[in-house]
Amino acid sequence: MLLTLELVFIGIAVLFLISIIANKFSERLGVPALLIFLIVGMLAGSEGPGGIPFDDPTLAQLIGIIALAYILFSGGLDTRWEEIQPILWQGIALSTIGVVLTAVLLGAFAVLVLGFSPLTGLLLGAVVSSTDAAAVFSILRTARARLKGNLRPLLEFESGSNDPMAVLLTTGIIGLILTPGSSIFSLVPTFAQQMAVGGLMGYGLGMFTVWFINRIKLETEGLYPVLTLAMVLLVYGLTTTIGGNGFIAVYLAGLIIGNSVIVHKKSLIRFYDGIAWLMQIVMFLALGLLVFPSQLASAFVPGLLAALFLIFIARPIAVLLTLLPWKMPMNEKALVSWVGLRGAVPIILATYPLVAGVPDAAVIFNIVFFIVIFSALVHGTSIPSVARWLGLAGPLEETGQLSREFDVNPDTPSELLELVIPPDASAVGKQVVDLGLPTGTLIILMQKGDERFVPVGSTVIGAKDTLLLLTTDEMTESVRARLLTPKEEKETPQSTALTVQDCPEGTAGPLTVEEPPEEMTESLYEQESPEDNTESDPSSPR
Repeated sequence: MLLTLELVFIGIAVLFLISIIANKFSERLGVPALLIFLIVGMLAGSEGPGGIPFDDPTLAQLIGIIALAYILFSGGLDTRWEEIQPILWQGIALSTIGVVLTAVLLGAFAVLVLGFSPLTGLLLGAVVSSTDAAAVFSILRTARARLKGNLRPLLEFESGSNDPMAVLLTTGIIGLILTPGSSIFSLVPTFAQQMAVGGLMGYGLGMFTVWFINRIKLETEGLYPVLTLAMVLLVYGLTTTIGGNGFIAVYLAGLIIGNSVIVHKKSLIRFYDGIAWLMQIVMFLALGLLVFPSQLASAFVPGLLAALFLIFIARPIAVLLTLLPWKMPMNEKALVSWVGLRGAVPIILATYPLVAGVPDAAVIFNIVFFIVIFSALVHGTSIPSVARWLGLAGPLEETGQLSREFDVNPDTPSELLELVIPPDASAVGKQVVDLGLPTGTLIILMQKGDERFVPVGSTVIGAKDTLLLLTTDEMTESVRARLLTPKEEKETPQSTALTVQDCPEGTAGPLTVEEPPEEMTESLYEQESPEDNTESDPSSPR
């Protein structure tokens, strides 16, 4: 059959549709999306039913780099700075010292057990030394894997910032292999330069992007996402050109933009959520197409041994040694050790030796691919269970749809928070006036079943009710604790506060009343929802 452009379009569309539908079932089965996308790519490849010929590691590497840049930017855009601050130094330590320790330990194993030469074994360790941002973000941001405390921000920050060290180690060791006589200590100044330049460029260009978005005043809202798409490529390209690490630059730029006041911020975050998924599908499909399943058989034994050593010995030792200066409970360190997901980044890095023509590059690629598959099966399916076993599983939250069409003025500190009340929450059975919400917080919309309305003071909170609250970033955790704390846990008394808002004029100052009479609080809610419109308006308050 003659391959026409139309048939190419049909093939691409079918691959995307299969990946999306398969991902829906993977969530129900608890299987990571990356595994589904890789399998679809392998089936579509030259040795699968799809029969698509693809054997171009250079092109796969290019696709992977572009996709990873947008995934990291999206991850930074959706990360709160106040979540990062408490774990900043732990995350930096894991993304640098932890990566080096993992690479050295696995490299030693590859030399002593698998029979690799020292530099080749160290290259294998470097390639799989970093956790994967795409895999970690997609798994930890689902309700199944919600974690307590600062564990999710720590793991996400580590995965988003440890790629530069892995890239540096991989490229540096490749240079040592191809240039006999060079010293491994020459990597130290190169790493310092890449991290420093990458950090400065990410911060500077992130601040410039915030200023530019707020000043350009485009006529069409749809052009703002296009503008940021160009900025991501610009940040990565400029940083890499002057000797910095582009990955850390785009992640920091996203972190700065996401924590700044910009116009159409909510629509940008929604846009990049879709872009991140698109990039994951494209990246994993391309990497899956690059794999020849018939060659994986020879990598089964060394790949299995390396994966077991990495998961149960190298990663735990690296984490425990790296986190020694901080007093973390042992169960938290155990969970950090377990969430060592390997994904697209190791496979992308495994293409570097292929492109450079390093001896045994094909062997390394197949072993790395097997490690990624094994890690996805073991880690991706077990994180929720391990978190519950260690007592670190947070309360489940279901993401609703009430806030999708709402936005707040970027010039105010207001923030929309949407919560689904768990059946065991202490808020169940209470009236709105009895919740004791923090100062400056209001429930602006509520959903019971299929009915949506504005609650009043006497409205009773039920299990599985969805609440849309107007609050601020500083109060978010306090609101979550007040509404989602299980009944058996003792609640800390808080002062009750009410906020009166005048939408056309902006946000009014908070009105705080210490231990207000119930009748007074309820009457204020009722003043905001006059009863004379109750019968005529189906969305009127109760």
